[in-house]
Amino acid sequence: MAPGAVSRLQTLQRNTFRYFWQETNPSNGLIPDNTSAGGIPASIAGVGLALSSYPVAVERSFVSRAQAVERTLTTLRFFWNAPHGPMRDATGYQGFYYHFLDVTSGRRAWRSELSTIDTAILIAGALTTAAYFDRETHAEREVRRLADSLYRRVDWRWALNGHASVSQGWKPETGFLRYRWQGYNEALILYVLGLGSPTHPLPAKSYRSWTSTYRWKRLYGYEYLYGAALFMHQLSHLWIDFRGIQDAFMQRQGIDYFENSRRATYVNQQYAMRNSRGFRDYGEHVWGITASNGPGPTTRRVRGVTRRFFGYIARGVPYGPDDGTLAPWAVVASLPFAPEIVLPTLRHYSAAYPKVESEYGLVCSFNPTFPTRGSRKAGWISQNHFARSGAGHSHDRELSFSVDLATHAGLSICGEGPAPCGLQSDGADQSGFSDFIESISSGVIRGRWRMKRTSSHACFSPAGSGLPVPNAGMPVKRTPFSMM
Repeated sequence: MAPGAVSRLQTLQRNTFRYFWQETNPSNGLIPDNTSAGGIPASIAGVGLALSSYPVAVERSFVSRAQAVERTLTTLRFFWNAPHGPMRDATGYQGFYYHFLDVTSGRRAWRSELSTIDTAILIAGALTTAAYFDRETHAEREVRRLADSLYRRVDWRWALNGHASVSQGWKPETGFLRYRWQGYNEALILYVLGLGSPTHPLPAKSYRSWTSTYRWKRLYGYEYLYGAALFMHQLSHLWIDFRGIQDAFMQRQGIDYFENSRRATYVNQQYAMRNSRGFRDYGEHVWGITASNGPGPTTRRVRGVTRRFFGYIARGVPYGPDDGTLAPWAVVASLPFAPEIVLPTLRHYSAAYPKVESEYGLVCSFNPTFPTRGSRKAGWISQNHFARSGAGHSHDRELSFSVDLATHAGLSICGEGPAPCGLQSDGADQSGFSDFIESISSGVIRGRWRMKRTSSHACFSPAGSGLPVPNAGMPVKRTPFSMM
C-alpha cells in the first residue's frame, strides 16, 4: 500500500477519534447523539463505541494510557452507580439502559425506550476496555471489575418477555415494545452477548428463533443473507472476527458472516452502478447507502422529477428507502471486507467531493441529487456528526480498522499474519455456533467474557464458553490493491 495512502488513513483515524474525545462529557463519559445543537441527549450506543475507541487511541498514541483509563473509569462508574429501577426518570433497569440519556444528569431523555441493542453495544464497548486494560494496577483492575459487573447485571431472559426472540425495548409507561429482533440485522452482537451471559443467558431457542427469520437472496449475481442497510453487515464485526465461524444457517450456505458482509458491500456498489432511480452521481465509485442523516423531510422537484427526501432514516438497497443520500463513512466501514473497491471509492470521494471531509473525519452524509446553492457538486452536505448506530459506528470502524486492515489486505483483524483470532476459547472444538448454543442451553457452559489479545489487537470471547476456534480449513483470501 502506498505510503501516502497510509498517511491519509492515519490522519482520518486521528481526526475521527477527536469526535469521541472532544464531544464526550468528561464528568460521566456520555456523548451527545449528534452535534446539531446544544442540549442533545446522549446515545448509549455512542458511549459503547467511544469506549471501544479508547484502546485504539492508546495504540495510536492519540491519548496516553492513563488518560484512556481515567475516561473509561469515569464512564463505567457512572453506569454502575446511576439510578437503576422501574422509575420513569432512571438511567436503566434490569441491566439495560435507556436509548437516550441527558448528557449532564444521566437520566432518561426524550421518553426513550430501554434499548436492548444499544445496551448490547454499550456492554461490548465495556468488555473491550476490560480486555485491553489488563495490567495489575488498581485502576485497570477496577475497569475489569466494573465491565464484568455491568455485563452480569443484564437480564437477557427478562427481555424475552415470554417469547423466543428478544424484544427491541421496554418503556415504563407502556411495557415492552411490540417489535422484536427478527430478520438479519445488527442484533448479531446482541444475541452472542445474550447467549454467553454468565448470569441470565438466552436459551438456545432464542437464537434459532432469530435465524429462522433470515432471508437468503440473490441480487446482482451475489447470493447472501439479506439486510437492506449496509451498517447491519458491519456493526457486530467491530468486536468479533467471524471469519471461519458458522452457525447452522451459514453452514448450510457454505459461507461465514465475514464473507456475507463482503457480498453485501458489492451489492451496495452494484445497486449504485445500476442506478435505476436516476440519482445524481451514483456509480462504481459513488455508493454507500445505509442509515444516515438526510436533507428532508421534504419533497422537491429535481430535473423534472418529483422526489421525496428523508431526514435520518435507515436507507437500504435495493428496495429502499433511498433518496440519493450517501454516507462516506459506510464506505470506510467496508474496508475490512472489500478494500479493492473501497480504496478507489475513497480516493474518488476525496477528489470529487472535498467538502465531505471535516474536522471529525468524514461527514455523516451528503446528497448530490438535492439542490443547494452552496455546494453544487456535493449537493446537500450534513453539518452534523452522529454518535448512534449510523455514523457513530463508522467513526469507531474508521478508527479500528482503516490502517490495520488495509495494511494486512483487509484480512488480519487480530495480530500479524493471515490466521484469524476472533471467537476463541480454550479447548474449543471446530463445530460452530450450534454446539455453543446447545451447550449453553444444557447448562454445561458458563463463564464471563474476556478478550484474547494478539499483538496490539484484541477480540473477545466467553472464557470456557465452547465458542469455536475459527475453522483452519477455510481459506484466507488476500487481495492485492493500491490506493494510489
